[in-house]
Amino acid sequence: MLCEQCQKREATVHYTKVVNDQKTEYHLCEYCARERGDLDFTFGFEPGFSIHNLLAGLLDMGSPGLPLEKKSAGVSQCPKCGLNYTQFSQTGRLGCGECYTAFERQLEPLLRRIQGTSTHTGKVPGRQGGTLKLEREIGRLARELEIAVEREEFEKAAELRDKLKELRRQLADGQGGRADG
Repeated sequence: MLCEQCQKREATVHYTKVVNDQKTEYHLCEYCARERGDLDFTFGFEPGFSIHNLLAGLLDMGSPGLPLEKKSAGVSQCPKCGLNYTQFSQTGRLGCGECYTAFERQLEPLLRRIQGTSTHTGKVPGRQGGTLKLEREIGRLARELEIAVEREEFEKAAELRDKLKELRRQLADGQGGRADG
């Protein structure tokens, strides 16, 4: 694909901007992208954007109006690396693995806001994780069954019950490890 601006060089910078559900795409060569002053291609974000500012904004969202010292009440610094919560909020980087434990109270709401949960579930490769996938599917269906019963959706509950029986049978028979099961 040629650069949209000069029509001479290969477009190597592909920039997509979405504002108010309006999508604009740019396909430029590196030279034209640098020449164009209204786009910042450092991370593909608008000029002035920084991961640090995003994280700092998320940290401040938890309890508006409270000074940082009040928000970070509890552990003042990590016992292993010495990083304090104020330093973390300024840099957006933890000092070591122990910081997760030291600042757990402050990090949990942040992780929930960013990821939707504070528990890591991860992904399982399709060929290798058949049993784990089966167990997760059983758990998901069991929760759906409880909800269906609470809502008195008995036909749906019966279907879910039957699916659960079949999956539990597969799990007991050791079929969870197969790629197709």
